[in-house]
Amino acid sequence: MRETQLTSKGMKTRQKILDTAEKIFGKKGYFETSIVDITVKAGVAQGTFYNYFTTKKSIYDELVRELSSSLRYQMKTAMEEKSSFYDKQRAGFRAFFEWVLSHRNLYSIVQQSVLVDKELYRWYYEKIAAGFIKSVETAVEQGECKPLDPETVAYCLMGIGQFIGMRWVLWEDQAVPEAVFEEAMEVIFHGVSLSEVK
Repeated sequence: MRETQLTSKGMKTRQKILDTAEKIFGKKGYFETSIVDITVKAGVAQGTFYNYFTTKKSIYDELVRELSSSLRYQMKTAMEEKSSFYDKQRAGFRAFFEWVLSHRNLYSIVQQSVLVDKELYRWYYEKIAAGFIKSVETAVEQGECKPLDPETVAYCLMGIGQFIGMRWVLWEDQAVPEAVFEEAMEVIFHGVSLSEVK
């Protein structure tokens, strides 16, 4: 983003361009999308685009970072309202599934980034992992979680969220069914083995 002081109108225009880019990148893909596609759909002049972004790559980068920030904020806010690790994780996963339902393009946009910019792709997941790691470390310290490697646990939890969300939100275009949510929580907190840990 260019370092300019934006007016209220300018901020709205910039956000409109970003929202439009989210839809088009999600539908057509990064490589098939042009700046003209974005400006025409957003109803702004091409010159207006360059008041806020320098290139197609710059708006793509900003979009991934904005989506990441918004998602992490929603999850963090939901988790802060709870006290136990169990309740925090449930609230965080619910917030994640609810958020992606209204931002379905997130999946295709982020997955494209592995081809567009591998560092951005890694950054996206590492930022999410950092929140999980901190949560797991706190839970271990408070005796609410087994003393497992926090990073390993974080990526396992992220995998569950990523693919359950993909299965229902992306492929079926619907909210994650409550029964599926509860099954996922069962796997997270109690595993799948019938044998008791001794």
